Amino acid sequence: MSGLSRRRFFSLTGGAGALFAAGLAGPRLFGSAATSGELLTSKVPLPAPFQVPLPIPAVLAPIARDADADRYEIVQRQTTVEILPGLRTPIWGYQGTFPGPTIESRSGRTAIVRHRNELPVPTVVHLHGGRTPSESDGYTTDLVLPAGGTHTTHSHGGHTGMQDPHARVTQGMRDYVYPLQQHASTLWYHDHRMDFTGPAVYRGLAGFHLIRDTEEDALPLPHSERELPLMITDRAFAEDGSMHYPSVDRSLTTVHGVEDSYIEGVLGDVILVNGAPWPVAEVSATRHRLRVLNASNARRYDLALDPPPPGGQAFTQIGSDQGLLDTSRVHDHLPIAPAERYDLVVDFGRYPVGSEVTLVNRLGTGSTAQVMRFRVARRDKEDSHIPDRLSEIEPLDRAQATVTRDFSFRGGRLGDRHGWTIGGRPYAPSRIDARPRLGDVEIWRFVVDLHHPIHLHLVNFRVLSRGGRAPGPYDAGRKDTVDLRPGEAVEVITRFDGYRGRYMFHCHNLEHEDMGMMANFETI
Repeated sequence: MSGLSRRRFFSLTGGAGALFAAGLAGPRLFGSAATSGELLTSKVPLPAPFQVPLPIPAVLAPIARDADADRYEIVQRQTTVEILPGLRTPIWGYQGTFPGPTIESRSGRTAIVRHRNELPVPTVVHLHGGRTPSESDGYTTDLVLPAGGTHTTHSHGGHTGMQDPHARVTQGMRDYVYPLQQHASTLWYHDHRMDFTGPAVYRGLAGFHLIRDTEEDALPLPHSERELPLMITDRAFAEDGSMHYPSVDRSLTTVHGVEDSYIEGVLGDVILVNGAPWPVAEVSATRHRLRVLNASNARRYDLALDPPPPGGQAFTQIGSDQGLLDTSRVHDHLPIAPAERYDLVVDFGRYPVGSEVTLVNRLGTGSTAQVMRFRVARRDKEDSHIPDRLSEIEPLDRAQATVTRDFSFRGGRLGDRHGWTIGGRPYAPSRIDARPRLGDVEIWRFVVDLHHPIHLHLVNFRVLSRGGRAPGPYDAGRKDTVDLRPGEAVEVITRFDGYRGRYMFHCHNLEHEDMGMMANFETI
């Protein structure tokens, strides 16, 4: 524990001073507070919105089943797909698709996913939100080397995490074992390779993993074709149709990170939902369940419906990152940071048939101000409702905490380069910054300079306070990622249960993560 008092902790809003001291401050970093990042502009004409049907990622069938487990195989490979109409875009895809296929699992039933790496670089797969043994968690140095048997060892340009003697490295493939001893929830899987997560996810390495359980099955929520997974991302496109990303090394094999102009984050000018630009979905005039994931590298969204339904309260939130809320909450709009998920119900029966309802981004301008559109195409029988009680969530309070820890997320130096730090230090695989005991409850306090969405592996947590006050209206439920605004302080409380081993916590702005803003904890 750092020794900061609670009062002192909540007085630490001096993010600007930390940035100036680190040599990172300037007009670019202190513009709009809406999001942290620099816009990349596409070099091709952008298509008209709302012309492409919303694609739904295919559900992956298991290759084998036994009494205890479902087995899957996924090949990571290069291919080309049509994202912008009339253009071919090279991607790195799980099963050659973007997003990758959706895996649907049952709580308590093990899923074993064999990933085969046919890409030209090493990869790591992290099940984001998974309560997973450390050897399958997707630790950032646990590489799966290319199946071809060759790869280039990269230089980290001053990054202290050059060597990891504890790394578990395999050639060609790895079996990731997920016991899934957790509640029904919207998880996702994505690449997590040290120093190169941002460009790998940007090229397409992301997909949904949904967990279902009997508690959720018993609820009369919208289902089947009225349950829509929505992976929202932003991208920019080069003249040849490829995804434009400002890597220092475009081969992703030597020097990590992005060009200096983009160290705050990479923002694209094309909004994709399930890999399609500004798509349109035909819906019946009934309730629909929307599983919303922000899989963007750095962009934040503030989602709303245009026009709003009569009387407002467009979204009924039924779940957060890791499962159902205790009771539903209603929102007129919904801010969502990278890696956050919201489980929502929208009642399209409040609109006349023939209505066109646009999901807009209140933080966007121009091409980024709209996300997708719903066309209310027909009437249909309503077979769902939202019950008063959704789930039971373990109460956690300050009196249960055995330890309180403080962590600052700020700009800093990585050798001779600008970068990002936790506690003033960039990531090093050999350093353990916290050793919670298995089963203990702890409070972790975060303070930031700019926008940082902070993610903890292994556990879910509750937001205990925000800015020294009660949690905000979007902080409810079991979270694994919490968004902090510039200069803000947040406390979270969690029980470190599940498994012993080495895990990570980090900023989920992927450019920040790749430029040093990661750290380790070890459950003992």
